[in-house]
Amino acid sequence: MMALPYITEHTGFTGTVYATEPTVQIGRLLMEELVNFIERVPKAQSATKWKKEDQRQLPAPLKDAVDIFTWRKCYTMQEVNSALSKIQLVGYSQKIELFGVVLVTPLSSGYALGSSNWIIQSHHEKVSYMSGSSLLTTHPQAMDQAALKNSDVLILTGLTQIPTANPDGMVGEFCSNLAMTIRNGGNVLVPCYPSGVIYDLLECLYQYIDSAGLSNVPLYFISPVANSSLEFSQIFAEWLCHNKQNKVYLPEPPFPHAELIQTNKLKHYPSIHGDFSNDFKQPCVVFTGHPTLRFGDVVHFMELWGKSSLNTIIFTEPDFSYLDALAPYQPLPMKCVYCPIDTRLNFIQVTKLLKEVQPLNVVCPEQYTQPPAAQSHRSDLMIDCQPPPMSYRRAEVLTLPFKRRYEKIEVMPELAESLVPMEIKPGVSLATVSAVLYTKDNKHVLQPPPKAAPPPSGKKRKRAVEESPESQPFKALLSGTIPVEQFVQALEKHGFSDVKIEDTAKGHIVHLQEADTLIQFEEDSTHIICEHDERLRVRLRDMVLKFLQKF
Repeated sequence: MMALPYITEHTGFTGTVYATEPTVQIGRLLMEELVNFIERVPKAQSATKWKKEDQRQLPAPLKDAVDIFTWRKCYTMQEVNSALSKIQLVGYSQKIELFGVVLVTPLSSGYALGSSNWIIQSHHEKVSYMSGSSLLTTHPQAMDQAALKNSDVLILTGLTQIPTANPDGMVGEFCSNLAMTIRNGGNVLVPCYPSGVIYDLLECLYQYIDSAGLSNVPLYFISPVANSSLEFSQIFAEWLCHNKQNKVYLPEPPFPHAELIQTNKLKHYPSIHGDFSNDFKQPCVVFTGHPTLRFGDVVHFMELWGKSSLNTIIFTEPDFSYLDALAPYQPLPMKCVYCPIDTRLNFIQVTKLLKEVQPLNVVCPEQYTQPPAAQSHRSDLMIDCQPPPMSYRRAEVLTLPFKRRYEKIEVMPELAESLVPMEIKPGVSLATVSAVLYTKDNKHVLQPPPKAAPPPSGKKRKRAVEESPESQPFKALLSGTIPVEQFVQALEKHGFSDVKIEDTAKGHIVHLQEADTLIQFEEDSTHIICEHDERLRVRLRDMVLKFLQKF
């Protein structure tokens, strides 16, 4: 979502974007916060070009960064609003028709408010796209697994970035480190995004602070969008898990942070200036951005608290290396705790899920098909399924392993009424149909053929009308194969001697040398070639027909 303005505003994009409502609203908040943080930093002049030789002199990790020439300046709020105006809102399980060719359906992925997996299906094929998904019971609606069954292809991405860390264990560690720091008279800094895991962390702290005797410690949430984020989370009731949905009807706020705000235990501010400076009390817990520690209010707190070993910074976001984030601040007396909380699927959960939904083919990034480089012995940290998954690399074009073989055609009721099916073998009936195929917007309809025009008066046109295709009776259709040996025996019974059989690439040729006649048998046709002897041709034709089924 964060990259959307670069796609819609800078690539000549003219299409439609589909997303759920919480995705749009929370995506807006994340982009608004980013733009706000970047625009706060004054720049005396704006540079747009790179100097190639300078990159090697930059500190790590910048000196090793790939493709810095493709980096872009941050978008503006105007571009954010323009990108969001191109989005069409959709709900879970809503079927969206694209050009009459495929139906696209979003399903709950269980990872965040409004996060989706997508099904792309035609009448006979089904492709499922699975991005960030979670089977854990957190605040979003549970993952819809049943709808992923019977997929021809499952495209799998967005697995956990830290497969060895258990989210529950990390939350426990987060709470215990936070309590220990506060008891020792220090402050806790939590660099985070303004939405997502923060809702779960506040809920855990709500249950934990009273039992740990920390109910007087203030929690501060500082972000330009803090207020909107906390309020939005309470109004998206239908996108929440059942437990939280039920609270709305009591009526109670679905998230306990509403109560923390009412009791003044949790306070939120748009920035560190203004009201926050007056209310600020220590020791305290501060949630603020940005998790990279490169911009946003978190930089101020790093400068303020970094020099004391009583204070602790707790990293919960898995997106960035905490060592890289801390690099510019070293040496740093402040304690650092890494508790990455990533609720997305791990390899054990994926292996179990694939056994349940049983896609015919799995497509995934190359990284998932081999253990991580740092733990090459861990064969459990890769996708294990049969047949083995097809892997892809960035920007690679894949041909998916299935073909479109069938198209659905509707038959108009009046045409259906006129069909007369005949049973040709037990359980199989056929009917001939003469119709007009009408195609519009990739939908196909069989309509009755146009009626023949009434014969005009006068004798001149009589013959033409008699021969019009509508008035001609149907010729019988033939099916079956002709066993050549049996046919030759039948010829001999009827007095034809000197019969030769010749094999060809497409079938057989039977040569009646005495009568100077050829009979060509091919898979879908039979030709009788004889000169000037119509009675012989008809006789041979009747013999061929005895071996075929008429319909």
